[in-house]
Amino acid sequence: MKSAPSNVDASALLTSTRILLFALSAGVLVASLYYVQPLTSMLAASFGVSVPQAGYLVTATQIGYVLGIVFLVPLSDVLNRRQLLTWMLIAKIAALLLAATSQNIIVFAIASVLMGITSSALMVVTAMVASYAPDHSRGRMVGTVMTGLLLGILLARTVSGTVSQISGGWRTVYVLAAIVVAALLVMLRRILPNEAPRGKLQYGKLLASLADIIRQEPLLRQRALFSGLGLGTFSVFWTGLTFLLSGAPYHYSEMQIGLFGLAGATGAFAANTAGRMADRGYARQATWLLAVASIAGWALIGFGAHSLVLLLIGIVLLDMGVMGLQVTHQSIIYKLAPHARARVTTVFIAGGFIGASAGSALASASFAAGGWPALCMVGGAMPLLMLLVWSKYRHTQRRLERAA
Repeated sequence: MKSAPSNVDASALLTSTRILLFALSAGVLVASLYYVQPLTSMLAASFGVSVPQAGYLVTATQIGYVLGIVFLVPLSDVLNRRQLLTWMLIAKIAALLLAATSQNIIVFAIASVLMGITSSALMVVTAMVASYAPDHSRGRMVGTVMTGLLLGILLARTVSGTVSQISGGWRTVYVLAAIVVAALLVMLRRILPNEAPRGKLQYGKLLASLADIIRQEPLLRQRALFSGLGLGTFSVFWTGLTFLLSGAPYHYSEMQIGLFGLAGATGAFAANTAGRMADRGYARQATWLLAVASIAGWALIGFGAHSLVLLLIGIVLLDMGVMGLQVTHQSIIYKLAPHARARVTTVFIAGGFIGASAGSALASASFAAGGWPALCMVGGAMPLLMLLVWSKYRHTQRRLERAA
């Protein structure tokens, strides 16, 4: 089966300008998962709960995201993706407005889950780009979209912290986000192709086929695990950073905390570089290098309670490692099962955000139990485990190669 539907001109769809628009779309759609992180102390005060309790709102959005990935994204293998995205973005606007008008933490948590579910629309966009992109440049194109996604994850903190500080409250963040998503909806409807049917929808069989893909593709299982560990360590850090910076010795405001996203954003450019390395056949080397960078980042972050300089350097290293690894993983999995890229995406991203959900919960629990040192030990253990699993896999692979 062809990787792109025959009734669509892939070269017209994937111009440089449109790839940048898809990257912007990914950033805007994922941002609502992370607006809450620098706002946790403000939300805690507004709803009358503790800061660590408010930190679980991050987990709520990530759980919603996993639900969207599992139950909605596979539909894009058979449904008209333009129509699917339209309904998902309309629902996302409604979820953002519900968050903006929430009067208690329960309603905000429900809105957070809905924001997470509808944010999965970004993976419909990513799978579409992967399905239309030619083999020789798929890593670069997906890497560009992922750079936008990762910048959205990081700059969401800067935007929400700045807007809440200037406006004097957190509600404005979600109202503005709804307006931006509405504008995005208009732009995407103008450029996305009205695809011909690509199969008959049999929803039960479609979901059941996920198990077949997991069973048949060992590389997908491996990279989904690595994604979970990578996004888990990422979530431990960015959820826990607010706890550190809002207390002694820093006592930073929401706006100041949000600005730390700019430091992390420098690491987002590793995503495009990793995509180019993968296109040239260096995915294995990139896996080693970026895993080590993540571990080195945590080694420096551990001193963050005492040194702002080491904390900032650690942020850059950690984000370079995690972001570069995500694109490296995707360059590998999108070579598998080209007829089912949305379902491959579902398995991979679900694994990643199960890890992210666990990471945000572990951040709250570990910080409450042992402060910043305990949080850093939990976060640093994840890339270390990934490196150990990868080392064992490579050792086994080399042994089989010698035996053959």
